Amino acid sequence: MQPGKSEAEACTTSEPNPIVLFDGLCNLCCAAVDFIIAHDRRERFHFCPLQSEAAHELLDKEQPNQANTGSIIFIENGRSCSGSTAWFLIARYLDGWWPLLYMFLAVPRPLRDFVYNLIANNRYKWFGKRDTCRVPTEGTCRRFLG
Repeated sequence: MQPGKSEAEACTTSEPNPIVLFDGLCNLCCAAVDFIIAHDRRERFHFCPLQSEAAHELLDKEQPNQANTGSIIFIENGRSCSGSTAWFLIARYLDGWWPLLYMFLAVPRPLRDFVYNLIANNRYKWFGKRDTCRVPTEGTCRRFLG
């Protein structure tokens, strides 16, 4: 995070097409991508599974020190955020009342990430795992990178 900037300011700008990197094998993560697509009528988000070469190139290019933790990663204008911060920044762009969740960035990150990590660390056990990465539908193919 840049000195003198809040978490949200350090991670976001006005880039028109933010990118969501996700675990393409995780059922919960794939369901989350479907949820984002359904609540992003303006089609602002692009998506990319973490297992893809495109995701590795994005992480190397945008944030070379970003560890591939298997968590969701939100990239906007060359900056990336992960964990609970990523989710609340994504919510800010969704249609309906979902942007109200953005206010949860005021909750201290260790507390937010404790809950996030509890779910993330158990996602395969609780929600299952696919044998292959999520394949976009014909209607959403243009929104997926790589």
